Amino acid sequence: MTTDVQGRALAVLNRVAQADWPDRLKLRKPFEKLLYTGSRTGFRMASQRAAKQTKTPRKVDPDGLFDLTLSDEQQMLVDMLEGFAAEVLRPAAHDADADAGVPAELLNQALELGLAYYGVSEVHGGMAGERTVLTNALIAEALARGDLSLAAALLVPLSAANCIRRWASPQQQAQWLPAFVGEDGPPLIGLAVGEPQLLADPAQLKTQARKRGRHYLLSGEKCLVVRGLDASQLLVAAQTADGPALFLVDAAAKGVERRPEPAMGLKAAGTARIRLKGVKVDAGRRLAAEKFDYQAFLDLSGLAWCALALGTAQAALDYVIGYCNEREAFGEPISHRQGVAFMVADIAIELDAMRLMTWRACALAERGQPFHREAYLARLLCAEKAMKIGTDAVQLLGGHGFTKEHPAERWYRDLRALAVMAGGLHL
Repeated sequence: MTTDVQGRALAVLNRVAQADWPDRLKLRKPFEKLLYTGSRTGFRMASQRAAKQTKTPRKVDPDGLFDLTLSDEQQMLVDMLEGFAAEVLRPAAHDADADAGVPAELLNQALELGLAYYGVSEVHGGMAGERTVLTNALIAEALARGDLSLAAALLVPLSAANCIRRWASPQQQAQWLPAFVGEDGPPLIGLAVGEPQLLADPAQLKTQARKRGRHYLLSGEKCLVVRGLDASQLLVAAQTADGPALFLVDAAAKGVERRPEPAMGLKAAGTARIRLKGVKVDAGRRLAAEKFDYQAFLDLSGLAWCALALGTAQAALDYVIGYCNEREAFGEPISHRQGVAFMVADIAIELDAMRLMTWRACALAERGQPFHREAYLARLLCAEKAMKIGTDAVQLLGGHGFTKEHPAERWYRDLRALAVMAGGLHL
């Protein structure tokens, strides 16, 4: 089994290595190193499993320190995706924002990355192990350094795969997950969680799922569904008689109405409003994990948006540092002025705090420990500070920050989405 998994993993990496864009981005050597490291790690895992060594998990103090050092594989993955974000996503972001959609060419390039493999377990042909939350967060953060809206759009298949792997029954996983690693590319399944009511709370769903024999009837309305118009299926969160649940719904089913819902930001993500009018869904399409934790589902969704905010906030910091060092006023760079330097320093401090809170919550989730408190605090901090960083980035650019000539205004609009998005993505 391990050999088969290793072979599939190498096949994925080999497909990426054969693409033409790594040469353009000068990433060929990192790919070769990733292939070598993947082989070494895989054979080491195979030896360990063959020896059937059972180890007792080390007890970790939930309030203790956690390791911030990335593994070699994680670091190489981040380096690769940051290169893709800088050379592919960043140049395409302006036009994608104006056109309110992801270019088809970019989708094809992103498909070569094989991101969905990180959401599919090894037994079903993917590369997701037991600890994937932080790796998924790193993927989101790296891509968002290019553009938050494009990153959110590209992460929809990975998010859907994560949901099915975590919250579906073994039989459902065996039925649905192999498609995410198929030759035709992963299916596009949108996550429909947020609702448009005044003071809407995703923990108190208004969308209802009423049991009728072997079926459920879904009625309600969902808002700001990322790539909701392009999705072939939808994962809908609805309230049942025994609590919240997730349903896999055909987007073309009778009673499903979709329309564009353009917003201030996330324009390239193609947000949509979806109305469900007595949509008939087979009971077998209710995700039926033995222990479905809806609060954990919401927390992991919130952490996905936190990770995106980290990437875009880092891009804003890097951009304003360069701008303030080059922009001169009164015969010297404006970064020499304390009013400017202190604002840049505040961005760096706030960004580090956001990253530490987010990684801390992800680390706890990976260990199977309670992480609701940490996820809530991370979401609260990131929602507040991401908006402030976006505002400060525009302010530091002065009049240039108001124009589309610089990306700061787009980052400002996208970062404000963190406070309103519920669901849509999932680690």
